[in-house]
Amino acid sequence: MVWQDYVPRDIQESYETRDYHHAATILANEFRSEFQDVCKALSEFRITTADILAKGGNESAIPKRFSAILRPLGWKEEKLQANLMVDDRTISSDTHRIDYVKGRVALDVEWNSKDQTFDRDLYAFRSFFEFGKISAAVLITRSEQV
Repeated sequence: MVWQDYVPRDIQESYETRDYHHAATILANEFRSEFQDVCKALSEFRITTADILAKGGNESAIPKRFSAILRPLGWKEEKLQANLMVDDRTISSDTHRIDYVKGRVALDVEWNSKDQTFDRDLYAFRSFFEFGKISAAVLITRSEQV
């Protein structure tokens, strides 16, 4: 089976979707509830011309709409803090917060992402994965396609 077998047709038709290391298969089979939540959010979300024309800022209407869908379903913002011992000194390293974490699944929305923001999100996902906090992640960003 391929990712298209798991992702609902309406989402495939509405979004440009990428699957890395069989994430859709893992989500659909191992984390059904979280996968259903993500599909619900993507199916209910609609972008407007006003959203596209709105100026940037701290948080646009787009992530707020995702929050309105996901927060009531138990998705919470999380931050990972790692401590490293160097000789007798503890060095603390915080990662970027991930917008939504539920169980072992993370989801981040970066609509007007700059390269460094996108890299930071991928680094946060990787850190959460390597420290055993998540098994899979979803990143929602806008496409270069029109």
